[in-house]
Amino acid sequence: MNITEQAGPAGRFPRDRSVPRFPEGPAPDPAGSHHERRIRSFQPRRSRVTTSQEDALQRLWGQWGLDIDGRRVLDLDELFGGLPVVLEIGFGMGEATAQMAADDPDTGILAVDVHTPGQGNLLGLAERNGLSNIRVANGDAIILLREMLPPHSLDGLRVYFPDPWPKKRHHKRRLIQPEFLSLASTRMKPGAILHCATDWEPYAEQMLEVLSAHPDFENTRPDGGYAPRPDFRPLTRFEGQGLDKGHVVHDLLFRRTQN
Repeated sequence: MNITEQAGPAGRFPRDRSVPRFPEGPAPDPAGSHHERRIRSFQPRRSRVTTSQEDALQRLWGQWGLDIDGRRVLDLDELFGGLPVVLEIGFGMGEATAQMAADDPDTGILAVDVHTPGQGNLLGLAERNGLSNIRVANGDAIILLREMLPPHSLDGLRVYFPDPWPKKRHHKRRLIQPEFLSLASTRMKPGAILHCATDWEPYAEQMLEVLSAHPDFENTRPDGGYAPRPDFRPLTRFEGQGLDKGHVVHDLLFRRTQN
């Protein structure tokens, strides 16, 4: 078979996913095959990387980025110069993350996502705004929590607008489940805050139910319900679009107990 016959539609060849798209940037599959395959709560999105995002990935990844390969335990004191560290799982295009980092420069934000354009965008925002308290992690947050973070090392955990997986058969893919909370609690310091936000009402109800039932967390609300959006969480573009459509956004703030 000659080369032409091997090519796909319009003579294009499928890209080898094992080859880095950005040689100086994030790896295409950082954990590879040395960790078990399982049902995942995220679904990588394919979208175009702009020239500025590609430039940021190539120039800044070595300084502010890290791949979640599951092969080492991170020294967060070294990574953030001794700052308290909050883990943010899923940051989209990174505008809200950059705003929170700018508003609170004395807190380090370890921001995790698998969306390459968003990784590049956040790196670019960090550079333009002089935000040295952001690190961008590429890969599976579960592997990061389980394999790469020391016990009781996090001062907070943020999960804003995770995929709601609205179909009933997909509910098992939702991130906020008892098993996830049990893992996360081992990496959070006593008193650390887990802050979730969603505009999907059934998911908000599930979050409230599983968090309220978990022995390692307690609701910061005396009434046991949802919390008002705190000032430190910016109103995101995605959230604004949802509000324009009549969506109701629920915030949940739960404290890691002392047990």
